Amino acid sequence: MNYQDIVRPTAAKGTVRTLSQQEELPLLRDHLLRLDRESRHDRFHGFMDDGFIERYAAKCASDGTIIIAYLEDGMVRGAAELHPPDQSPDSQPEIAFSVEAGLRRQGVGSTLFRKVIAEARAKGYRSLRITTGAQNQAMRALANKFGAHLTFRHGESTGSIGLKPQAQPEPARLAIATPFDTARAMVNFNREYWKFLLRMYGWGRTA
Repeated sequence: MNYQDIVRPTAAKGTVRTLSQQEELPLLRDHLLRLDRESRHDRFHGFMDDGFIERYAAKCASDGTIIIAYLEDGMVRGAAELHPPDQSPDSQPEIAFSVEAGLRRQGVGSTLFRKVIAEARAKGYRSLRITTGAQNQAMRALANKFGAHLTFRHGESTGSIGLKPQAQPEPARLAIATPFDTARAMVNFNREYWKFLLRMYGWGRTA
């Protein structure tokens, strides 16, 4: 199992981590099957039967899709999917989200969003596409929060999120003293010391 980057969402009590694609396939499948009718419609832009969802989950396990999941009691209750660019007709990686109804408004979606964007940056992607149902107000608001500009077409909202590289802090420069630096510092110290003595005793003053 792949337990990378375990984090805890803001209000919910579970954990978020990346699923291993083969061993944990049933966890994603079962989560998608548990979605209520409205949530399933929003996630897949229309009502999809159980057979479609099972085939979809199996495809995610074999095509390189990265699944970042929110888990409670060993069950996936929310998921962010990062689909590779070679699965898209325009070679743009795509992200998708699903959160079960009982866990909404608890910070799960925002946590998944941040994590999947970090994963995309780590892979060097420059932008991401997100598509959601036009009636999915929660996902549209979340996408806007993270900088997506959505357009409407055929009952869907589609947008793109630009991924600017994060600035890397400059490495701290170590002050390495060479023998020359040390000698120069001693000369400067001695010069200032004698200037101080001359001023204190009045030596070197003009009459």
